[in-house]
Amino acid sequence: MKVLLLNGSIHTDGNTMVALSEIEKELNEQGIETEIFQIGVKPIRDCIGCGKCSEKGCIFEDDICNEFIQKAYEADGFVFGSPVYYAHPSGRILSLLDRAFYSSKKAFAFKPVASICVARRGGTSTTFDVLNKYATITNMILVGSSYWNNVFGCQKKEAMQDEEGLQVMRNLARNMAWILNCIQAGKEKGIEKPKVEHQYHTNFIR
Repeated sequence: MKVLLLNGSIHTDGNTMVALSEIEKELNEQGIETEIFQIGVKPIRDCIGCGKCSEKGCIFEDDICNEFIQKAYEADGFVFGSPVYYAHPSGRILSLLDRAFYSSKKAFAFKPVASICVARRGGTSTTFDVLNKYATITNMILVGSSYWNNVFGCQKKEAMQDEEGLQVMRNLARNMAWILNCIQAGKEKGIEKPKVEHQYHTNFIR
């Protein structure tokens, strides 16, 4: 089993990475394979709603979106991590997730996911809420912890001093591992995924 961790920060060694690394370490100790996907600094397109998605994902192939989608198909669970920008996730992670979820919901459906956010002081609750919305519209399983999935820090690696935040990350990782093992046990017992009804799009109420 494998968890794909998305670092929505441009920094490869900042506070978001501190939090993700704490999760990764605990997942590995629980026997779960991991990969951290770095969002990087190159431009990422916004979704323009063109409706030209394909089995490969987004029609535009000049950034990391389709690479992330292919890794998502192979993953069994996810962690989406973002720094707080103006009480919101980073614009880069939202551009990536908008296109990935719009074009390739099947890569994410019925898999566990957790969102984490890192802030100097405020804005974590709204950031956490926005990231969780992708899961609740895609039949995913939200993974919680012993407190909201937040870590605090401003200067480089300062999050390493947030003992409670890092404890929340470790508990989150254990919960993720437990859910993945439960899903695997269900598969071995022949338990099928829930049936999803055809989606009706109600544009107005008569």
